[in-house]
Amino acid sequence: QVHLVESGGGLVQAGDSVRLSCGAAEHTFSRYSMGWFRRAPGKEREFVAAISRSGTLPDYAEFARGRFTISKDNDENIMFLQMKSLRPEDTAVYYCAARESFFESRNQYDYNYWGQGTQVTVSS
Repeated sequence: QVHLVESGGGLVQAGDSVRLSCGAAEHTFSRYSMGWFRRAPGKEREFVAAISRSGTLPDYAEFARGRFTISKDNDENIMFLQMKSLRPEDTAVYYCAARESFFESRNQYDYNYWGQGTQVTVSS
């Protein structure tokens, strides 16, 4: 079992930047490809970004491309989602997830482990 813990959320203004972190002290991230998903109020959980087990091959949802950057440090067992130029529609609970595969996936059902989520609220 992998216990993922997200941090870094909060209340920000439109145009601001936020960096989310995802860690798991007891496991090595080099075994997992990982992703970020989000659930906005009243909506289904959706794919945001993902990265391969080696920390390469980043993949982004269209709304995230150019504004968000995913990165993974296998030595430190931590993953980041740097978000800039935030918009009110980015308001959501953001979840990190891990899967036991080299390649990342956009499909949430491909992921084995999930964090509890961190709230990001963007005010206009």
